[in-house]
Amino acid sequence: MSWDLVEMWHSMSLIPKAVVITLVLMSVYCFATGIERLIVFGKAKKQSRILLKLIAALWQEGKVEDSIKLSADKRFKNSHLAKVLVAGLNELQYPTDSKSSHADVVESAKRAIERATIKGVQEFKRGLNGLATIGSTGPFVGLFGTVFGIITAFQGMGVSGSGGIGAVAGGIAEALVTTGFGIIVAVVAVWFFNILLNRVDVFTGEMANASSELIDHFIKLKSK
Repeated sequence: MSWDLVEMWHSMSLIPKAVVITLVLMSVYCFATGIERLIVFGKAKKQSRILLKLIAALWQEGKVEDSIKLSADKRFKNSHLAKVLVAGLNELQYPTDSKSSHADVVESAKRAIERATIKGVQEFKRGLNGLATIGSTGPFVGLFGTVFGIITAFQGMGVSGSGGIGAVAGGIAEALVTTGFGIIVAVVAVWFFNILLNRVDVFTGEMANASSELIDHFIKLKSK
């Protein structure tokens, strides 16, 4: 099989070869981005799980400063929840305006949390647009190479003067390789995109829940 692929590569014209190289680069991007994002997401999930266990006790004791220090600890630098909690806790503990009312402080904390959440989601989605683009255009890139391969095969038939499907079957088979390769690359890209996007949605929900619990807890403390 490897020998056949080598023979096909050598028999391809310049444009189909360029298409194959492009598809190889696209596949490298898919795997590199997908694996890198999965590693980042795994660290975020693990660190956030540990953080929630540690910070729950501090919240119950009303230790806001300790909660800020814990959330800002380097151990949780990849935690999406730590970034949101630090933003909210800083506003709740150290309001920019000392004359601000309780309601103003809460609103300021909510805005800070929203900014941190948006920034966190954007960081999580880094590279996903590229996967979506490859998933939607991969088959067309492969088809582009196939079209030129078929054109070359028919041109060869015209030059040789031979007719029949046998005269162009080899050339068409070689040309269809790029379409098959393009479909494979697109499938891999779509799989990675859907898996990663689902993880981002889960993290977004976790950040929203954590921020809501933080605000509710702060309101209860002030009402006592």
